[in-house]
Amino acid sequence: MKELKLGTLYYEISRHNPPALTIEPGETVSVETEDAFSGQIRKEGDRRDAAKMPYGNPQSGPIAVEGAGPGDTLEVHIERIDARLGQAATRTGGTPLIGEYIGLDVPHGTRICPINDGKIWWSPSVGIPYTPMIGTIGCAPAMGAPTTGPAGDHGGNIDIKEVTHGNTIYLPVYVPGALLHLGDVHAAQGDGELCTTALEMAATVTIKIDLLKGKTIPRPRIRSPEEMMAVATGTPMERSIARAYADLILWMEQDYGISRWDGYNLCTQVGTLSVGYFAIGTVAAQIRTEYVEAAAA
Repeated sequence: MKELKLGTLYYEISRHNPPALTIEPGETVSVETEDAFSGQIRKEGDRRDAAKMPYGNPQSGPIAVEGAGPGDTLEVHIERIDARLGQAATRTGGTPLIGEYIGLDVPHGTRICPINDGKIWWSPSVGIPYTPMIGTIGCAPAMGAPTTGPAGDHGGNIDIKEVTHGNTIYLPVYVPGALLHLGDVHAAQGDGELCTTALEMAATVTIKIDLLKGKTIPRPRIRSPEEMMAVATGTPMERSIARAYADLILWMEQDYGISRWDGYNLCTQVGTLSVGYFAIGTVAAQIRTEYVEAAAA
């Protein structure tokens, strides 16, 4: 297994970022990441200082994959996500969209949350199950350099809780080497990430990276042992939901031979949604693979 220790951090997912590590397809890599606050909140009383660090969601990498090129797909299997510091941090951030209903006078609300016994201790009496996920992950686009704030077809700040250990995320490749960036790990997060800040933590992420040559996908996809999921982002969210379900339906048609109209009807009956950061409209449309395999039989 190769190791990528914490080094230069990036706030753009860019083809201009030099590779920190080059691997062969099929290799496993242990990657150290920083939290979304760039390490500014470590103890009670710390504050996010945007004057010193105006950007969030720093990325480790990029990792170059030998032989990867435009039109291919990276298959990133997440084996482990470990808390490097034994804690997570959160704060009451802004109130985009919701402020008109609950108020705009937002306290900072810093919380340092120890992680032990399989739980994140949001308070001494509230233990949240430790369900870590990678918030931001993506390959460098061929044009432009998206920041780590939004999400897009390349991936980015998708904040979908199913990007977790035991699952596999598939990412489109746009440039030679793919240039995989990742960071912004959460110890846990509910649907929507309402206050813009989940349970953010510095982490060590262990991933196995494979290459699907000649396999082209339009946007990120995720597989768990039980489900297949298609990710889309943008507002209004109803368009993202339509796009994500359309991608899922066409995936079922292409790989399983299920007509799109049968897939459309089946997703109506048993499809589900996972919501990333709600203000940018990121969703994953999901269906249990057992239904897809049965429909294809």
